[in-house]
Amino acid sequence: MNAVRRLKSGLRGWGGVGAMAVLCALAAVFALVLPVSGTRDDGVSTGGQGAGRGVQVRAEEDCEDPQDQSLRPSGSESGDTITKIKERGYLRIGVDQNSYRWGYRDPNSTQDGAELEGFDIDLAHRIAKEILGDPAKVRFRAIPTNQRIPAIQSGQVDMVVRTMTIGCKRLGQVAFSQPYFKTGQQLLTPKSSSIKGYDKTLADKKICSATGSTALDTLKADKTDGKLVASADIKSVNVPNQLDCLVRLQLGEVDAVVTDGALAASQAAQDPTVKLTGEPFTTEYYGVAMKLKSDDLVRRVNQVLEDYLKDGWQASYNKWLSPTLGDDSGQSRPPTPRYKD
Repeated sequence: MNAVRRLKSGLRGWGGVGAMAVLCALAAVFALVLPVSGTRDDGVSTGGQGAGRGVQVRAEEDCEDPQDQSLRPSGSESGDTITKIKERGYLRIGVDQNSYRWGYRDPNSTQDGAELEGFDIDLAHRIAKEILGDPAKVRFRAIPTNQRIPAIQSGQVDMVVRTMTIGCKRLGQVAFSQPYFKTGQQLLTPKSSSIKGYDKTLADKKICSATGSTALDTLKADKTDGKLVASADIKSVNVPNQLDCLVRLQLGEVDAVVTDGALAASQAAQDPTVKLTGEPFTTEYYGVAMKLKSDDLVRRVNQVLEDYLKDGWQASYNKWLSPTLGDDSGQSRPPTPRYKD
């Protein structure tokens, strides 16, 4: 009961969107959402990390700039992967349903059963429109942070559009599109915190990050390399969903959260008791993740992204992200892509 009281206290000042997001995170939902048909799509249970160790090692050795590892775009509709999708008649896309302004449900919606909406959801609909001719031909599966890669590898989804950072390690497990967003790791702390940034003020502090996230990978690497103060605790609290970290922060169970600055900005906008602290200490790029060897789909998605960045990306940014990241989208736009072939 005390924990519940503390949670309610921490939610004061939140809008309905924020409260709903936290409750969804606590529930650790892994459910299929079907706004098109309203029926469930039979899923395959998630397995382990299916990529062979040898493949992963080779990918990491060959990877200098992970954002430059995708395939050249193509508008071709041929290929085994795209053919199967067209025969099925809809795309299965893994998304978030708890990230405010990225992929979430607005509880203030006047519609029965709030639809998923946000920056990533806009992109998912655009991909469906370009490949299948109809933005509604998509079935969304809400996936926790730590299940994004298993969901792709097991065939539960055709792709994941869920603020997923392109990384050398991940390139041995899944295929990525070209980047569609630029961000960096940053700290989220209570406004009353003594933490000043990613520095010695993290000494003896408990830091939360999501299992399977690049934030946790960065924390581990920096701890080993001495870039993160040795007494910082990064092991006690690792959660399946990134938003769960915000709940832990509100409950006073951790001192700081490390996540992408773009996500943290949306969370800070929801909760007046927390803030972004210090400057971003990494540079990262979001990409659409797909199954290894689905080259036809990767090339087709890259063509969609090339078109979308010219016509659609800015409008979506203005609608969803400018209130939290500012009107200048230049810092969030990905660089001109360089393809490996």
